[in-house]
Amino acid sequence: MEKLNLNSPDLTERNIETIAELFPTVVTECIVGEGDQRRIQKGVDFDLLRQELSQYVVEGQQERYQLDWPGKREALFAANVPTAKALRPRRDESVDFNTTKNLVIEGDNLEALKLLQESYLGKVKLIYIDPPYNTGSDLLYQDDFAISRNEFLERSGQARDGVPLVANKDTNGRFHSDWLTMIYPRLKLARRLLTDDGVILISIDDSEQASLRHVADEVFGARNFVAQVVWEKGRKNDAKFFSVGHEYVLVYVRSLPLLREQGTKWREEKPGAREIWDKYLSLRSQHGNEDYAIEKDITQWFSALPKSDPSKKWARYRRIDENGPWRDRDISWPGGDGPRYEVVHPITKHPCKVPEAGWRYSTQTEMQRQIDLGLVVFREDHKEPPFRKAHLRPITGESQSESDSEEDEEESADLATQVRGSYFYKQSQVAVRHLRDLMGAKVFNNPKDHVELARLFEYVLDGSDGIVMDFFAGSGSTAEAVFDLCARTGQNCPVVLVQLPESLEDNLRAASGAARTTIANAIRLVESLGRPATIAELTKERLRRAGARLIQEDSHPRWTGDVGFRSLTVGTSSLTDVLRTPDQLEQIELAFYTDSIKQDRSAEDLLFQVIVDWGLELTMPIASETVDGREVLVVDDNALIACFSETVSSKVVDAIAVRQPLRAVFRDSSFATDDDRINAEQVFAERSPATDVKTI
Repeated sequence: MEKLNLNSPDLTERNIETIAELFPTVVTECIVGEGDQRRIQKGVDFDLLRQELSQYVVEGQQERYQLDWPGKREALFAANVPTAKALRPRRDESVDFNTTKNLVIEGDNLEALKLLQESYLGKVKLIYIDPPYNTGSDLLYQDDFAISRNEFLERSGQARDGVPLVANKDTNGRFHSDWLTMIYPRLKLARRLLTDDGVILISIDDSEQASLRHVADEVFGARNFVAQVVWEKGRKNDAKFFSVGHEYVLVYVRSLPLLREQGTKWREEKPGAREIWDKYLSLRSQHGNEDYAIEKDITQWFSALPKSDPSKKWARYRRIDENGPWRDRDISWPGGDGPRYEVVHPITKHPCKVPEAGWRYSTQTEMQRQIDLGLVVFREDHKEPPFRKAHLRPITGESQSESDSEEDEEESADLATQVRGSYFYKQSQVAVRHLRDLMGAKVFNNPKDHVELARLFEYVLDGSDGIVMDFFAGSGSTAEAVFDLCARTGQNCPVVLVQLPESLEDNLRAASGAARTTIANAIRLVESLGRPATIAELTKERLRRAGARLIQEDSHPRWTGDVGFRSLTVGTSSLTDVLRTPDQLEQIELAFYTDSIKQDRSAEDLLFQVIVDWGLELTMPIASETVDGREVLVVDDNALIACFSETVSSKVVDAIAVRQPLRAVFRDSSFATDDDRINAEQVFAERSPATDVKTI
């Protein structure tokens, strides 16, 4: 049986293999190491590769437009080098561990992203992140990759001393460079997780907006940039020059050409439109077919609405027919020079007056179709052009567009929709008050507004299901936004969060003024729960409370969605020396490595390391069974069956083989002799030849 590698994938080796398939002549090989340590190492001759990709003879390094900074090579190295860390399950911290499809991962997000590469490759529909804004006082992730590859691999298998965060003061000569070095490898790994039609949203402020735009263009491709949205959060009257109360949200997609090819168009309901429709249904139930009575009551309802109510903006939808509220719209061609043909008035039988700009519809046939649908309203006589109806909920075949384009032929049963602008306003204190009410105290100074995030997520998801990820989870607003979205729409969007266990005590020592009170509140809350005083613990508690409140509310009585989460922690490998291979060990040392599994690791710890290595979903259901006195773990019925007992009997091997799982894994040391291992292989060869059998 082969042994599992149990390391994250080596992306450098994968990249070389990919290049070798296209251009085998540019791949080089050299012998490195001494004596028994000698091995062949592959590389790429970049001069030859550059020549392969050029139509002319290439001499020397060519100048090109690019973003460069001190530390960029280290950042690229950090993205590609594998990690020997592991994901360890935490059942006691989870909610609905056995059934939930949501994940909360506690640990360094760079290592977490590497560990997720196989399980979530090309599966994430939407990524939203709100990284540190690099204001000079914010803490940045400290990644020390200015070391050799072997040094890094050895170091990554051990716990780091202290907190892996540092303050990035604006007096630092590498102020912007350090921030770019932090964000670059994380974005490169995130891109690999996106689906082909996936979207990433990145919040940022003026400090690093320009740099982020350049680095995101490089990682995702400038042609995949969609928009830079401005989120205004309130005016600062104490500002000396301008009140800078806004942030940005950069929007990129995995492939904009693909979205265009699919005809994707993001739209949202006009704010207040659903409330109007609900009022109409209520009046229809009350008045039956009496459209005039409904018009009278809905007009009064519009008049009574306060000016701030979003439905007030659509008060023109006060006319009623069998298809619901409608308003009149111009029937002339936008911009002028439209078609001119005869449209006969149904009463006078004379041609109606042609609008000065020409008819709205390009052909007389299309005009007649709209008339037959009852969407053209004639005036008392032919002396004035008719007008057209625009329903709050357009009927099949109804033209919605202001211009004569392909959109005119769309068929829709949805409420009136609109494209979002690149600017929106939501006062920041709304989110602060919501979170204070949810948590019982103010525990975050600047949480993101989960209601606005839910609207934004709904807009770019465009009604589709898919995994939503946030690897700078912070207060957990992303998860509550996804819960809210799914409860309202019925969509199925599992959420994956990653948050560093950043020390609240360290933050308290660095804070001043009102921030100290907020952090002190957070520490008291977490400690009252018997949890470590970290931001990650606050994140998890916010999810517990938000999920419980949503289930208890009456606003979504039919929704029984997933508000749980499976808690995982980025920790050291379950193996004592996963970074050393047998040819690196002296013969006398081999006796000490007969069982390389650490004593403090549970069977589930080992199972999750195997799940990550095999690239299986981390939320698959796990069942525990007992066979011949040994624990057997069954993942998603027969996707994987594992037994990590110190000894494995023939009954256990037989019982697993009979079930014919896709994969089976055992503890290597559980086979007392080579004969036992060979016999187990023979059992699987006879009873379940398709099973992939491995050991650790």
